[in-house]
Amino acid sequence: MGKYEILSKYLISGIFFLIILDLVIKYLGEIYIPAGTSIDALPFLDLIIIYNSGIAFGFLDTGNFFVSTLISLIGIVIVLFLFKLIKQEEKKINIFAFSLIISGALGNIIDRTIDGYVTDLFHLYIGKFSFFVFNPADFYISVGAILIIFSEIFIKNENN
Repeated sequence: MGKYEILSKYLISGIFFLIILDLVIKYLGEIYIPAGTSIDALPFLDLIIIYNSGIAFGFLDTGNFFVSTLISLIGIVIVLFLFKLIKQEEKKINIFAFSLIISGALGNIIDRTIDGYVTDLFHLYIGKFSFFVFNPADFYISVGAILIIFSEIFIKNENN
C-alpha cells in the first residue's frame, strides 16, 4: 500500500468518525436538553438547542427550504474542492485541517438534509456577553480554519 493509499484510508476513516460523532452529539442534545431551556455546563458554556436554517451565526436563517437547499449544495461544492486540495497538499497540518473542515461541512450538510436545519447546542459566553451557539461540526470547521491560517503564516514546508 503506497503513502497516498494509507493517507486516504486514515483520512476517510477520520472524517467518517468525526461526522458520526457530530451527528450523535446533536441527536443526544435534542433528546436530553429540554426545548427552551439552558443548562449550565461550564462557567462560559451552556447547553441549549437552537435550530439554524442559515449559515454561520444565523446568517440567512430564513427558514426557507430553497435557501437551505442552496446552502447544502454550495457546501457540497466546497467539500469537493477541499478533497481536491487535499490531494495536492504537502503539509500534513493542512491535510489534517482540510479533513476537519470537510468533516464539519458534511456533518452540517447531513443534519440540514435530514431536518431542514442545523442543530446547534453549545452556547459560548463570557459574563453577560454572548458569543454564539455552535455544534461539533462548527468546532471542526473553526479549528481547521485556524490551523490553515497558522500553517500559512508560520510553517514554510514540512522540513521546517
